[in-house]
Amino acid sequence: MEARISPSLQLSTWIDSEKIVRKPSGLLRFRQRSTGKERLQMLVSCHLEYRRAAKRHNLVSCSSQNHQASALEFESLPASIEEALVLKSKSEEIEPYLDDRCIYLVGMMGSGKTTIGRILAEVLGYSFFDSDKLIEQDVGGTVVSDIFKLHGESFFRNTETKVLQKLSFMHRLVVSTGGGAVVRPINWKYMHKGISVWLDVPLEALAHRITSVGTNSRPLLHHGEGDTYTKTFKRLSTLWEERSEAYTNANARVSLDNIAAKLGHEDVCDITPTEIAFEALLQIESFVKK
Repeated sequence: MEARISPSLQLSTWIDSEKIVRKPSGLLRFRQRSTGKERLQMLVSCHLEYRRAAKRHNLVSCSSQNHQASALEFESLPASIEEALVLKSKSEEIEPYLDDRCIYLVGMMGSGKTTIGRILAEVLGYSFFDSDKLIEQDVGGTVVSDIFKLHGESFFRNTETKVLQKLSFMHRLVVSTGGGAVVRPINWKYMHKGISVWLDVPLEALAHRITSVGTNSRPLLHHGEGDTYTKTFKRLSTLWEERSEAYTNANARVSLDNIAAKLGHEDVCDITPTEIAFEALLQIESFVKK
């Protein structure tokens, strides 16, 4: 079956043209759409809504103990107004050094790239994109798992590279990439036009998190025998062996083991998304101020 893809992967289908302005160089740049105070108010409002939603639903964490505010919960937001203020303060410190460069989050599946990416985008005044969602959109809305079934991994990777190429011409984006985006050197060429950040999460935590929410949307995990956790852990271990060296190409590394040790957490699942986002800002700061 032949996939339907826009030959040029038009960015106009991804971005509201009213939200961007063209730089003198011809590249696109996102306009600051709100003040720091307004963005902070938005963070607080979203946080309160998240807290209310959390009371209505049992949020699943990355371990069997159901730690509240797990680092790997999707849609997580800063845990307090104080944390939001600290994040905003740090983001304002490093923003002048970013020079409008995009930030690309890389890491294994389930490492929290979407969660952390949204938080970073909010505090930096950037826009957020999930590369997998852009791929789905350019294949007629077909979800990733079906793209793998219908067209194979090679087709998916080719489309992923085209998406990253287009994004490399943009400014002021936080991009959550797919776990396997790092395997192609050409993708690093595009991502290194911005700043790449590796979210390094222990495999055990990844396996717990993915198992708890299901593997249906993870086509690379639909192999092997045994219970779901065992299959997931074994497959993640294989993928890690294939990709671990590639992840070291990132400009900055955010290690959850290091964060846990620094903050005195016994389990990486006790780390909040805010703490991870703050560490990401610290590592980005270290890179841009070299």
